[in-house]
Amino acid sequence: MAAGLASTRTYPLKSSFKPTYNMTINLISQFGSERARSSLESSFAQFQADKAVVGLAKQIRRNKEAMEKLELEVDCHLGDFLSYGEIRSQIRELESSVDFKSKKTRATVEIEIQSLRHSMRHHPCHDCPERESHARVTERIDRLRRESKGLSERVDNRTHVIARRFDLIKVMLERFGYIENQLITPAGKLLSKIYGETDFLVAEVIRSGMLEALSPAELVSVVSCFQFEARKDSEPKIPRGAVAEVLTQVMEKWREIHEEELDLRLEPLRDPDFGFCWASHRWASGHSLSAILKGTELTVGDFVRSMKQIIDLMRQIGIASPDLEPVVSEALRRIDRGVIAYAGAVV
Repeated sequence: MAAGLASTRTYPLKSSFKPTYNMTINLISQFGSERARSSLESSFAQFQADKAVVGLAKQIRRNKEAMEKLELEVDCHLGDFLSYGEIRSQIRELESSVDFKSKKTRATVEIEIQSLRHSMRHHPCHDCPERESHARVTERIDRLRRESKGLSERVDNRTHVIARRFDLIKVMLERFGYIENQLITPAGKLLSKIYGETDFLVAEVIRSGMLEALSPAELVSVVSCFQFEARKDSEPKIPRGAVAEVLTQVMEKWREIHEEELDLRLEPLRDPDFGFCWASHRWASGHSLSAILKGTELTVGDFVRSMKQIIDLMRQIGIASPDLEPVVSEALRRIDRGVIAYAGAVV
């Protein structure tokens, strides 16, 4: 199944691998939701994610063995010292959790502590001559138990992480109309042709129609925000007019997506970066490379790499949206020149 997915685009299966919106829609389109999900769960990527769990599981097992040995040391002739130790542990936890600022809370906790102290004093093991020695052992058992609980929670968080992300992305796709009744909609087919970190945002922007009135240079400028990532924070320079207006709409769309992702506790898409809008607009408008780089911190390598990424995404947009194909073609003609053409235009 992984080979079938890779037949159209390469998805590297590595430990940092995680399903994207585009990958999810393509998997569902090819195999259906259930088969796609089971494929991800059995993938090499999930295997690598689970490898991280192995060390945690070993520690949990070691803790369990240590607790079993320690339990033999508290074999009290008067009764079950482990239950006595549990009462003492509960008292310690309650005493450390008392909120002295809240009289109501403090009173409630103190009543509970008094009840536990009564149970402790009337426990058969309370009169054990080795009580404090046994108690120190039960405290060690309690520490190991709490440590194992934390490790188990970490295991739960890591296990099936890829399939869980797939499920959440599927919910997003359903909420935004990319999947209806388990079927891929026209919007879903559009998304299936867009790749990258901001795939879903790009698809939503195309669907909204906000790119349709842009000139070739303006389109290049807007598209740059989906690909470029500045190395440090700085106030970006943005072309006035249509570009600035559309970028405002892009941010509104990103916030809409972001809120839904947060609602689902899904790791969100990165936000658009406007740091290359000015440079890419000038290049698409015919300015020279030296004029564009003058007074900026961009290197020639940075510029070429960013333009090649824009070209790649522009081509995807042209394929995904026939309505935008004419302006995309003209934009590509304008930016695939000079050092960019020399370096090769395919990422």
